[in-house]
Amino acid sequence: MRMTSTPRGRARASHGFSLIELMVVVAILGIIATIALPSYNDHVRRTRRAAGAACAMAVAQQMERFYTANMTYTGAVADTSSCQDSALEFYNVAVNANGRTYTVSAAPIGRQSGDACGTLSVNQAGTQSPANRPECW
Repeated sequence: MRMTSTPRGRARASHGFSLIELMVVVAILGIIATIALPSYNDHVRRTRRAAGAACAMAVAQQMERFYTANMTYTGAVADTSSCQDSALEFYNVAVNANGRTYTVSAAPIGRQSGDACGTLSVNQAGTQSPANRPECW
């Protein structure tokens, strides 16, 4: 049987990663997450807002169909069946109607309640609120 030995000055080949290398990777991932997470959260908030605005507009269209059939907005209710479930999860949609006017409002709830745009509303004239923030609609 022949025995082999490694020369004394040569280092053994290492397998895997050292603790320092792993810590550098974790630090880099932490920096990337710190930069990316606020942007991602803002995108999600804007997507929810767009769904809420679309729901409010769908209810406004339903109100116009009701007026066409009845010549009044009185008695109309918010039919949110055409709204996405995600819109109803983050927005409370309501109608305030009387005679010849109405206002459809979509108030943010839950995780969307801190949204900078606040309550989105549209009336029979098509006036959207908040009007001073076009990014909300």
